[in-house]
Amino acid sequence: MKVGYARVSTKDQNLDLQINALKAAGCEIIYKEKASGKNMEREELKNMLQKINPGDSVLVYKLDRLGRSLKDLIEQVNKFKELQVAFVSLQDSIDTSTATGTFIFHVFAALAAFERELIIERTHAGLKAARLRGKKGGRPAGLSKAAWSKAVMVNQLYNMQVKSMPEIAQDLDLSESTAFRYNRRVKEYLAKAADKKGAAAD
Repeated sequence: MKVGYARVSTKDQNLDLQINALKAAGCEIIYKEKASGKNMEREELKNMLQKINPGDSVLVYKLDRLGRSLKDLIEQVNKFKELQVAFVSLQDSIDTSTATGTFIFHVFAALAAFERELIIERTHAGLKAARLRGKKGGRPAGLSKAAWSKAVMVNQLYNMQVKSMPEIAQDLDLSESTAFRYNRRVKEYLAKAADKKGAAAD
């Protein structure tokens, strides 16, 4: 059976374009979601995952309707694979029931891993550069070494777009406000480091 999933980010947006395309592609059931891609509580997506069966195909209008990030998209498609369900993106001409579609998602997964490594590498490079300029401990004033380590972890995890900030805060035993503040401090610190490096080069 072909199952459709349609999503828009706000209640004011219209699902008609997606629904019409999914119906034209032969979807017998369409799950309709009105939630931001960054919202972890996508109830209709959860509902669909509970009800699809092996041999079904899940169709979306475009890739960004399913995943809130490349990492999330790969994870969702892997769930379909575990459930023995094919995934089809109409506008992107991707069908994981074909050899070509499977290959494309292997490439996507490799790119997602590469992107994560680049983010971590850039963060560490920025901190190393700050230490070389004489910043004590490679961290801004007002943060202990332990707090700064957590701040860097928050920044890295958030940049990877693997989890939402509330989830990161919970994992690291922080309040949401502290997690957001830590992320802002690291971003500001790295931005200042980059500015100083640019000034020195001039």
